[in-house]
Amino acid sequence: MLSIAVCDDEVMECCSIAGKIKEILREMKVPCMIRQFYSGPELLRSSDDFDIIFLDIIMRDMNGMKTAQLFREKAFDKMLIFISASRDYVFDAYDVEAFQYLLKPLDRKKLKSVLQRAVLKIDGASQDFMIVSKERQKKKIFLDHIYYFEIRGRMITVHGTDGIFTYYEQIGVLEKALRDKGFFRCHKSFLINLKYVDVYNRQEAVLDNGEKIVIAKRRYEEFCRKILQYMRKTGGTA
Repeated sequence: MLSIAVCDDEVMECCSIAGKIKEILREMKVPCMIRQFYSGPELLRSSDDFDIIFLDIIMRDMNGMKTAQLFREKAFDKMLIFISASRDYVFDAYDVEAFQYLLKPLDRKKLKSVLQRAVLKIDGASQDFMIVSKERQKKKIFLDHIYYFEIRGRMITVHGTDGIFTYYEQIGVLEKALRDKGFFRCHKSFLINLKYVDVYNRQEAVLDNGEKIVIAKRRYEEFCRKILQYMRKTGGTA
């Protein structure tokens, strides 16, 4: 069951948004539980584990952007969708890895499209994994939990949210397995998960965990194309 939070300090607006979401997900035959919050602090105090958080930006006490920043500190992997009557905060949404930025009044067709992509992304994140072997043992690693692969000869080191794991594999086999999975080989020694790229320039990409990964000069233009494609595919505003 999908767990969703809707946070808006206007009670009637919050109820309306929650109602539209519930109606669309019912049409999609996606079971859901929706909780409503009327302030950022109230949302932050909740102990519920939400899959998607809809956040109004312009709110009293604590605005949606500040709420999102604090929320990211305790739950980086959750999906944030901003809702606002103003376009002024679109670029700020990148700083907290927002999935989408919707304008009020909500267009039902647009909301449905965003929910469809969100459900697909959540389902995909929960299912995509790889099995690697080391010393007669097999380990299941979810792709969504991997920051990057480090390649040294036939030695592959997986750097992820669950720590570091090393195993033997040919890089060609690994690249083939990850084709169209959101990974890019930005350097002969690194294969990165585009989901976790925070900022980048011609020399390096900085990941959300603070690590800096070298980008080979000859691969920079292709890297730019791939990350823009990835952002559009996953609901970004690029």
